[in-house]
Amino acid sequence: QVELVESGGGLVQTGDPLRLSCAASGRTFNFYFMGWFRQAPGKEREFVAAITQSEGRTYYADSVKGRFAISRDNGKNTVYLQMNSLTPEDTAVYYCAIDVHGSSWLPRDRDTYDYWGQGTQVTVSS
Repeated sequence: QVELVESGGGLVQTGDPLRLSCAASGRTFNFYFMGWFRQAPGKEREFVAAITQSEGRTYYADSVKGRFAISRDNGKNTVYLQMNSLTPEDTAVYYCAIDVHGSSWLPRDRDTYDYWGQGTQVTVSS
């Protein structure tokens, strides 16, 4: 069992930055992907970014590419999402997820991930 705890959400203004953190604990901490997804009211949960443990390879949704950056600290079992130039369209609950089985190499697919956090609210005012 793996527990994921997100933090860092809040209310910001358009153009402000925000950094989310996701701390993992539980079983031996090895993973293939850790990812961030988000879900706005009335919308499907969508992929935001993902990173591999071994090489730190990153993947981004087109809507956040160039504005968001995902990183990891393997020593702290933590993944970060630095979000810059936020807009109201980024308002959503942000979820952290982890793939510990490596059964599919599809970082943008929700079904790839085995465990999810409870989410943290990000609200961007205009």
